[in-house]
Amino acid sequence: QVQLVESGGGLVQAGGSLRLSCLVSGGTIDINAMGWFRQAPGQEREFVSAITRSTIRTVYADSVKGRVTISRDNAKNTVSMQMNSLKPGDTAVYYCAADRTTRYYPTQNPGLYDYWGQGTQVSVSS
Repeated sequence: QVQLVESGGGLVQAGGSLRLSCLVSGGTIDINAMGWFRQAPGQEREFVSAITRSTIRTVYADSVKGRVTISRDNAKNTVSMQMNSLKPGDTAVYYCAADRTTRYYPTQNPGLYDYWGQGTQVSVSS
């Protein structure tokens, strides 16, 4: 069974940077895309970024475009997201997700992802 484990979260001051990583185990051949989502207390789960495993097509939320970069290293079975110029509004639990279905571009719909990690906390202070 596919398992996802996030790491790299923490406390950072506004304007700082963090790099989140997701380690995938249990099989990766059938995974079409990997995505990052976040959820703050009292808020809906929000799409952040996603990337296809083979074609490296990427999609970003407008709220983070220009500040984050998603990448993948298939040889190491990892997906990472570099986050720069962090704002207090970026504070949330960040989740890694995997989609098995073949799509031309990765989907922004969390309901279409098949596997999820447990999340890593990102806190940005002002």
